[in-house]
Amino acid sequence: MRLGIVGLGKMGANMAARLLAGGHEVVGTNRSPDAIAKLTAEGGQGVDDLAALVAALPVPRVVWLMIPADAVDAALDDLLPRLQRGDVVVDGGNSNYKDSMRRGQRLRSLGMSFVDCGTSGGIWGRTEGYSLMVGGDVDAVARVEPALKTLAPSPDSGWGRVGPSGAGHFVKMVHNGIEYGLMQAYAEGFDLLAHKTDFGLDLEQVAQVWRTGSVVRSWLLDLVADALGKDPQLEQVAPFVPDSGEGRWTVDESVELAVPAPVIALSLMMRFRSRDERRFGDRLLSALRNEFGGHAVKAAE
Repeated sequence: MRLGIVGLGKMGANMAARLLAGGHEVVGTNRSPDAIAKLTAEGGQGVDDLAALVAALPVPRVVWLMIPADAVDAALDDLLPRLQRGDVVVDGGNSNYKDSMRRGQRLRSLGMSFVDCGTSGGIWGRTEGYSLMVGGDVDAVARVEPALKTLAPSPDSGWGRVGPSGAGHFVKMVHNGIEYGLMQAYAEGFDLLAHKTDFGLDLEQVAQVWRTGSVVRSWLLDLVADALGKDPQLEQVAPFVPDSGEGRWTVDESVELAVPAPVIALSLMMRFRSRDERRFGDRLLSALRNEFGGHAVKAAE
């Protein structure tokens, strides 16, 4: 099939490359001329703007957005007047599912279709395939199914329509919340191992042992082993952990639905904690111990 991709950042470029390798035709545009040139060099058709992208696609069109969540509405404002009834727009980024529900209604009112596709796989997706959680009308998803089968690890695994518009991004949101909890558990466990200096543990070796046969084996553990192999003490990595939004949305949803999610919530809090180099709360705790018990206070450096 021939489709357009708006946004040729790391994920978008890798997805385009996988589609091209799978025999699809890709027309792509991006703010960076270098990204457009790279797509052209890999066999795709790079164009300068949305108008050129829309003109290069057969009717009915499929346009796939791989852009930040806060840029989707502006992109739709620019894109939709150029499209027509029967066209399909796919949002493969990490949008909030409530926004995807609203966008689905907007496109339906214009006789178009909106597909929200939660995409997992990171930088490895180009070679290993992506996990694709898809929301949208059955007919619209069927239209983009050839691309989904190529992007997934195999045509019959790793992807699926999980429900109507919004469902794909909702499932991806919860997926990322779970990821936060798993990552935090690995971080805490290896932190304990690192602090048990009596045994002189080789943390990469431990990770390698756990990778085979262990009940805690996973792709994340494979990545732990890889990271420790490159930098055993992680001396090149600052203890600062960002979050891209999905964890916050997952915690918000747990509150809204009154469904307890303490592990996910605490893993998000720990990311917040990692960014505070001079934690006021910890200093207050120390001051209180001094106030009520006369305990010594370590002076700030």
